[in-house]
Amino acid sequence: MSSADPGAPAVSAGRRRLHTRTIVVEVFERGDGQFDVEARLTDVKDHDLNLASGVRPAGSPVHDMRLSLSVDRDFNVTAATGKSAIVPYPGTCETIGPAYAALKGLNLLNKFRAAVMQALGGTRGCTHLSELAGLLPTAAVQAAAGVRVQDPQVQPFQLDRCHALVTDGESVRRYYPRWYHRKSAGAPLDPV
Repeated sequence: MSSADPGAPAVSAGRRRLHTRTIVVEVFERGDGQFDVEARLTDVKDHDLNLASGVRPAGSPVHDMRLSLSVDRDFNVTAATGKSAIVPYPGTCETIGPAYAALKGLNLLNKFRAAVMQALGGTRGCTHLSELAGLLPTAAVQAAAGVRVQDPQVQPFQLDRCHALVTDGESVRRYYPRWYHRKSAGAPLDPV
């Protein structure tokens, strides 16, 4: 954030940046109708970093990692791979990438994040690659909006997935009236 941004934290004379993490997620539509979802994470320090494996000079990446998934139109993972080009512990960190093939068969919209942690959490995977995996469901949904054909007889998948699109809320009443359902007074809201 720049200091001109009203939401930016106040800048003080004693403040200095230490670390920059950049995450980029891109989604591509393939000729066969599937989507390739590609995420990249880089970590860069603004100072020399003394690691057990050696010094990483300021401005040099500590991490440069990628996670790639192929998903069908129903968000089923048909292929997955992880790759770590730059890591803090060469010879070990980058060997975990093939384990991410375990994501094949999962569905991005059906408890995907929990399944990632079950299969690849802790020492079974890489903290950073698993973190990237958690970002992919919403990115894939955003990419598919407008290119994925929605059956008009089926409730749009984005409804009841966030507070703005709860089916008893104002946005659904205004923009998706067919799917609006007024909750009765005193009835508990369903968990989203």
